[in-house]
Amino acid sequence: MTIQEGQQDLTRQLGTAYEPREAAQIADWVMENLSGLKKIDRLLHKQKRLTPEQDKLLEKYKAQLLEHTPVQYVLHEAWFYGLKLYVDEQVLIPRPETEELVEWVVAEVDNRQSAIGSRQLVILDIGTGSGCIPIALKKKLPGATVYGCDVSKGALGVSRQNARNLAAAVEFLLVDFLQVDQWAVLPMADIIVSNPPYIPVKDKATMHANVLEHEPHLALFVENDDPLLFYRNIARFAQGKLLPAGRIYVEIHEDLGAATVQVFQEHGFAVVLKKDMQGKDRMIRAMKIN
Repeated sequence: MTIQEGQQDLTRQLGTAYEPREAAQIADWVMENLSGLKKIDRLLHKQKRLTPEQDKLLEKYKAQLLEHTPVQYVLHEAWFYGLKLYVDEQVLIPRPETEELVEWVVAEVDNRQSAIGSRQLVILDIGTGSGCIPIALKKKLPGATVYGCDVSKGALGVSRQNARNLAAAVEFLLVDFLQVDQWAVLPMADIIVSNPPYIPVKDKATMHANVLEHEPHLALFVENDDPLLFYRNIARFAQGKLLPAGRIYVEIHEDLGAATVQVFQEHGFAVVLKKDMQGKDRMIRAMKIN
């Protein structure tokens, strides 16, 4: 089978399970991964034959994709903030909204650095998953000391692998953040950042099957009666662990913006609520009030 035939066949078969545009995008990503060739190069070498090994891989990928396994898990790769990350079903697939959270931190860090003089900036990511947030921040802010923590040993294995692959000196810690007695092992920080679980269990009914069947529920869902559990704990933690003039940056549920703002305000923080590129309430910055 040639590269062209492989892509055409994959696009056609995926068209039975996905919308036409999505099928074409997935097929393009798969063929680039499989052949190692960008789109323009595949067009130039469209009659090049796939190897027997590539043929087998293509059939394997096709079967997984037709079962609605996310392409990121099929290929074990996801792009975040210009970085190629390894992902598997132990971690969430990084989202564009979280890139916006990282961009907000990076955009404001110059002001933060001026407040601490020559001392290294300390950044802590809570619930690090794949490590996408702290790794991206370390690559953009190489002078910072960056930490990530997670309750999942599997997730930390993935995050450490990504840090090695991308030569990012991030320290990862195994911590159940909801256990207050474990906070002692976490550092004092100038910036606390987090994309914690925030989707109420009741929202499962509105979510795509490929998310529900493949992404880790531990990283997605909170109980219906306490959807702000992680934010309340982050606010409490920050009261003792956030350094003077420190800041918190968190991703939030689009329907819980006002309630999340109130949580941080009740713990003595000045809060800014920010919308994402889709116009939805998505991020909060909280600062200590002196």
